[in-house]
Amino acid sequence: MNPEVLPFILLLFSTVRAFQYSELAQYVDSHQEEYVESLRDWVAIESDSSNVQKRADLHRMMEMAAEKLRLMGGTVELVDIGEQELPDGTTLTLPKVVTAQFGSDPNKHTVCVYGHVDVQPAKLEDGWATDPYNLTDINGNLYGRGASDNKAPVLAWIHAVQAYQALSMDLPVNVKFVIEGMEETGSNGLDAMILAQRDTFFSDVDYIIISDCGWLSRRPALTYGTRGNCYFFAEVEGPKQDLHSGVYGGTVIEPMTDLIGILDTLISPSGKILIPGIREAVAPLSDEEWKMYQDIQFDMENYKNKIGVNQLMYNNKVDLLAHMWRYPTVTIHGIEGAFSDPGTKTVIPAKVTAKFSIRQVPNMDPAMVKKQVSDYLHSVFAKRKSPNKLKVTMVIGAKPWLADTQHPLYEAGKAAVKRVFDMEPDLIREGGTIPIARTFQDVTGKSIIMMPIGGFDDGLHSQNEKMSRYNYIEGTKYFIAYLHEVSQITKTSV
Repeated sequence: MNPEVLPFILLLFSTVRAFQYSELAQYVDSHQEEYVESLRDWVAIESDSSNVQKRADLHRMMEMAAEKLRLMGGTVELVDIGEQELPDGTTLTLPKVVTAQFGSDPNKHTVCVYGHVDVQPAKLEDGWATDPYNLTDINGNLYGRGASDNKAPVLAWIHAVQAYQALSMDLPVNVKFVIEGMEETGSNGLDAMILAQRDTFFSDVDYIIISDCGWLSRRPALTYGTRGNCYFFAEVEGPKQDLHSGVYGGTVIEPMTDLIGILDTLISPSGKILIPGIREAVAPLSDEEWKMYQDIQFDMENYKNKIGVNQLMYNNKVDLLAHMWRYPTVTIHGIEGAFSDPGTKTVIPAKVTAKFSIRQVPNMDPAMVKKQVSDYLHSVFAKRKSPNKLKVTMVIGAKPWLADTQHPLYEAGKAAVKRVFDMEPDLIREGGTIPIARTFQDVTGKSIIMMPIGGFDDGLHSQNEKMSRYNYIEGTKYFIAYLHEVSQITKTSV
C-alpha cells in the first residue's frame, strides 16, 4: 500500500467510527413514546398568538420550552422583546423569545436553529374530527393544532441534541436555539431582537437552520427559497352611513360596485397579473431551474384531489411548480364592511375595504410594488369618474428569500437525507412567506437552509392538522445526522 494513502484511510476510518449513527438512531426509536408525550404536552397549550385572551397560555408555552432546554443543561435566556399595541390603543406584553446554547467550542461550527411555538386558531366546531388541543394518534398520525406547524419540528431538534447528551457523545457542532411565540401574527418584535443581538448571540453563528415548512411529496425535501408578501387594503368610502338599497338604490354610486370593479382589473381569468411593471420585474425561468423542476417528485392528480378541484391553472408540472414558487401571484382575500352573515340584508355599505396580496419573488422590491399597485388602482378608479374616495394602503411588505443550492449546507442536507431515508431529496421552493429567513440573511449575513420534516398532507393552518409519527421520529434522526454532516464542512468552504 502507498504509505501516503494510509493517513487518509486512518482519518476516514476514525471519522466514520466517530459518528455512531446506529446507536443514536436506536436511542431515538426506544424513546419515541416519550417524544410523543412531549408533543402531547406542548399541543395541549393553546398558544394562539392571534387571540389576546390566550396570551397567558402563550407565556406559559415559552416558559415550558425554556424549562425543557434548561433541564438539558443549556444556557437559556428568556429575552424581553417589549409590548404589542392593540387596535384599541392598549398594549400587551409580547411573549419572550427563548434563546439557548449548547457548546461553545471555538474549533467547531455553530448552528442556530430557529422555530416557533405559537399556533393558528382552532376550535372543534371548525370541523375538526378530534379535539385540536388533545394530541390524538390515529393510524400513525398525530393530530393536533401546532403538531406540524411548528411544535414537532422544534421538539425534534431539541431531542436530537438530547440524544447526543444521553449517550455521552460530544455534539459535533455547537447548537443555539431561537424560539419565538408570535410567528403566526408576523413575528412582532423579533426583527429588533435579532438586530440587537447581532454582535452578541449571533456573532459566532456560522449557519442558520429553519424547519418551519413541509415536504412536497413523500420524498424528503430541502427548501431553498420562499416568496415574500405585499398585503394591501383598498378602501372605497361613499355615503356617511349604510343605506337601504330599496330607498336609495339607483340614486347613489355604490362603494361596493366601485371596489368590485377595480379588483377585477388586478388579474385576468388565466392568472396574468395586469398591474404594469409586476411581471416585468421577474427573472425568466432558467434552463437549470427547468431541469430541477422536471426532476421533482410531484403528482398533479394527488394535488388536485387534496385540495378538491378538478382543474388547475396550469396543466403540466413545471409550469405549476414555477407559478407556485418563483412567479408572483395576486390573491383577493376578502372584503371588510360587506354583509357576509347568514340570511338577507338589503344594505348599501357606506365603506368597504378589500384585502388582497401579491406574493413577492426575487427581483421584486416591495417599495416599488407598493407604488405600482397604488398608482394603478388610482388610475383605474379615476376612469370610473366616481365621487367616492379610494385609499390604498400596503400593510405588509415582506421580502422573498433565496439560497444557493450549491452551498455546502445543502450538500450536508443531501448526505443526511441519504443516510436516514436512503434517497435523494427534492430541492424545492416554498410558495408562502417566512419573513424571518430574509431578516436573518440581511441582519446576520449568515447562510441559511430550510429543512422541513412536515408531510405534504399535514394540513397546516387547516382543520385536522397532523404530524405523522414516522416524520417526527425519522425527522429527529435526520437532524441528528445533519449535525454530524455540518461538522464535516471545512472552514475554507464557509
